[in-house]
Amino acid sequence: MAAERYTLLDGRVHVYRRENSRFWQCAIYLSGRNHRSSTHQDRLDAALTVAREWALDRIAEDRLGARSLSLNEAVATDTPLTPTTAAAKTFRQAAEAFMTEYRVLTAGERNARYVENKERHLKLYLLPFFGTRPVSEVTAGLIQQYRVARLNNASGRRPARSTLHQEMVTLRQVLKSANRHGWIAAVPDMSAPYKTSGKIAHRAWFSPEEYVRLRAATAERARNPKRDRWRAECELFHDFVEIMANTGLRPDEAQRLEMRDVKVVTDTATQQRILEIEVRGKRGVGFCKSTPDAVAPFERLLKRRGVSQPTDLVFGKIQRQLLNAVLDELGLKEDRDGNPRTAYSLRHTYICLRLLEGADIYQVAKNCRTSVEMIEKFYASHIKTRLDAAALNGRGQSRKEPSASKALANA
Repeated sequence: MAAERYTLLDGRVHVYRRENSRFWQCAIYLSGRNHRSSTHQDRLDAALTVAREWALDRIAEDRLGARSLSLNEAVATDTPLTPTTAAAKTFRQAAEAFMTEYRVLTAGERNARYVENKERHLKLYLLPFFGTRPVSEVTAGLIQQYRVARLNNASGRRPARSTLHQEMVTLRQVLKSANRHGWIAAVPDMSAPYKTSGKIAHRAWFSPEEYVRLRAATAERARNPKRDRWRAECELFHDFVEIMANTGLRPDEAQRLEMRDVKVVTDTATQQRILEIEVRGKRGVGFCKSTPDAVAPFERLLKRRGVSQPTDLVFGKIQRQLLNAVLDELGLKEDRDGNPRTAYSLRHTYICLRLLEGADIYQVAKNCRTSVEMIEKFYASHIKTRLDAAALNGRGQSRKEPSASKALANA
C-alpha cells in the first residue's frame, strides 16, 4: 500500500503515514538538513495540527541558529554588526509593515484619530529610539531603557502614565506584527518592573451645590451676555450644560448629535417626559434616556432654532473658551485635588448625581454606554451614599446559649 501524503505551509512540511504504521509522520527540509518526527497521532486532523506546531518550532530554531552564527562571524572578523550583516529586518521596516496592515484591517472600525495617534507614537518617540536597530534586538532590557529615557526626557516634561501606556501598546503591536512575519521568534516581556498599583483618583465633577452655581452662571450669561452678538452662543451653551448634566453624553457624542437623533417621549414607567437619544460615539450606536430636567432646555433650543432639517446638528462645536471663562469666574476650574474640570466633567456629574440619588449602578452604566467596573472604579468609590451606615454600624444581638440544666429539662 502506497504511503498517504499531505503538505503544509506552502509545501514546506510533508505529513505522511508509512505502510503498517498507524501514526502519522512529519518532515521539513531546513539549512541543508531534513528533519523528521512522529506526530504520535492516528487521526489526520490532529496530526496536521501537531505537524504545523512542530514545523514552526523547527523554523524558529533554524532562524535562531542562523542569527547566532551571524553574530559569531561578526565578532570573529571584527566587523560592525549591521542589519544587512545580521540578515534581520530593522524596527523601522517592522513599523512600516505594521502600519500598512493596520490601516487596511481597521478601515471603518477604528476612529481616524486613533490611527493617527499610532503614527504619531512611531514618528515622534519609537522610531527615533528603535528605528535603525534590528527588530530581533528589541529585548526586554532595551524596552526598559526606552521607558527610562521617556521619563527622563531633556525637555523636563514627564509624560503621563496613560501616554506611556499607549506608546507601549503601539510598540507591542509592532513586535507582534514582526513575530507574525517570522522576523522574531517571540515578543519580549514588556511588563513594567517595580510597578505598583496606580492611584485610583475620582474624575473631576460638580457637586450638587457647585452644579447649581454653574447653572445659575450660565443662565445669567444667556440673559445678559457681555456682548450682544454673543447672545445666541451663550443661550446655546446654557442649554448644553443642562442637557449634558441630565443625559451623561460624552462631549464628542454631543457634538455629533443631530436633530433626528433626539425625541421627546413619555416614559411608560414614570409617566414623565424625557429625551430619548440615539447616540453615535466611540462605542458605536447606543441609546440614552435623559432625566425630565433635560426636556425644557431642549425645547428652548428647538423654539430658538425654528424650522430645522433632521440632519442639522443640535449643538455642533461648543466654545471651550466660554466654559473656561465661566469656570474661572466661579473658581471652579479645578476640584480640591487639582483635577481640571472640562466639558467631560458634566458627564461625570450626571453619573455621580444618579448614584447619589440611589439609582441602580447597572442601569447607569448601560445608559452611559460604559461598564459597571468603570463606574465602580472611578465614581462609586467616592460617593458616600454607596456606603450603608446601618450595615456598617449595626450591632447584632448575641444569642445566649441555654444552660445545661435547662437543656436537660426541655429534652
